[in-house]
Amino acid sequence: MTWEDAPSHICRGGDVRGLAFCCPPVKPCPVLNALEAVNLTPQEYIEIKTEFGRQTRLGEGAGTCFGSLIWCCKPSKPCPLRDMTLRNMGMSHDEYLDLKKELAEKLVGVKKPEPDARAEALAETFNISKLEAMKVLTDCDNDLRKAVSVLKAQSLENSD
Repeated sequence: MTWEDAPSHICRGGDVRGLAFCCPPVKPCPVLNALEAVNLTPQEYIEIKTEFGRQTRLGEGAGTCFGSLIWCCKPSKPCPLRDMTLRNMGMSHDEYLDLKKELAEKLVGVKKPEPDARAEALAETFNISKLEAMKVLTDCDNDLRKAVSVLKAQSLENSD
């Protein structure tokens, strides 16, 4: 399966699915409008893409512009760094596009709930993003005490 209707890059007028092919939002560009359209902050966008990279082969590619294939563009746009990385990994353009399509579905399909007061308090207390606090709360079946315990344990692990 390949992504036959893959959109153009956001900077070339593509639809929001093209976020899968965008660089980190490090300067004013059309990606900021696309992020607004899918209700994501630049930081949340970076977190989602980075996590997807950890879970897939798109996280590889230290020799690319931003150190990971997660930030690379569409194969129709010439890029010797991306193509050399794909060749060295033995990843086809089809596999690359399949992963980018899956990533696009995660980015566009995000229906971000508004953080409630508990998530905001967790974020502030443990110096984490509201998105991360909401995820911990969800993982703990909205049990605030359990979420606090999980975050305390994580902060102890990180301080070692």
